[in-house]
Amino acid sequence: MGAATNRAAGRQRAAEDEQAAAPQSAAEGGDQQGVRSVQRALDILTLLTAERPTVTVREITEATGLAKTTVIRLVSTLEQSGLLWATASGYMAGPGLWRWAHLAHSSWELPPETQRGMRELAARQRETVNVYVARDVFRVCIAQQESPQALRHVVHVGDELPLWAGATAKVLLRDASPALLARVARSSPYGPGHVKRLQEWIDEAAVAGYAVSHGERDEGLSAVAAPILGRSGAVVAALSLSGPTLRFTEARVAEFAAEVKRMAQQVSERGFDHPLGTSL
Repeated sequence: MGAATNRAAGRQRAAEDEQAAAPQSAAEGGDQQGVRSVQRALDILTLLTAERPTVTVREITEATGLAKTTVIRLVSTLEQSGLLWATASGYMAGPGLWRWAHLAHSSWELPPETQRGMRELAARQRETVNVYVARDVFRVCIAQQESPQALRHVVHVGDELPLWAGATAKVLLRDASPALLARVARSSPYGPGHVKRLQEWIDEAAVAGYAVSHGERDEGLSAVAAPILGRSGAVVAALSLSGPTLRFTEARVAEFAAEVKRMAQQVSERGFDHPLGTSL
């Protein structure tokens, strides 16, 4: 009798738990659907480039693999929000993006003296100058001054590059936690065991005050980078010179390192803040 009562009570508790979980499961399902919709909308916006300033519903359908009805619904929502603008040839970036672009520009634009210093450094050393910040397992280019030479290294502002190799990564990861280093290593082609090599690179860069890389991520590409420090002394960004390995001789690397360290120190002394400054 007691066992039967216990089983009945158990079934009742299970039913109550199931009822309590149902709203939560429904909410989670709704959240997942919302995330998918946001991702799909972003996928549509990323189809717009300088080379393709307008995109048609057909092109969106072919590029995303979504049903035409879904594409039309998403495009309509983006248009209502001002993020897309209908034209005779397709959809272009809408005026609503201008406000975000202006906000991003004002938030990330470097001080005039830093921009001037980057131009002068690129002209003097004739290699590309970049400023990167870390974002999780990536580094993001937030400023660039291209080399005046025809053969040069160029990335676009806003591009994300991996942190598992490269002079800039060795500098940006100086204050990284063991957990972050582990994630960076797992994202690399070498797997979790890459943590040991990463730590060696980081330690070497910390002692020297700069880092060097030759073909670690892209064959034929070299770079020299130095840390930009925040008010607390933590690394908040990295300044780098990069270009073809054939021009990065031992003597030139030494010259590059001295220049990059000097300018990075000047930027640090003037004060350098950005939205991700406390991410590490």
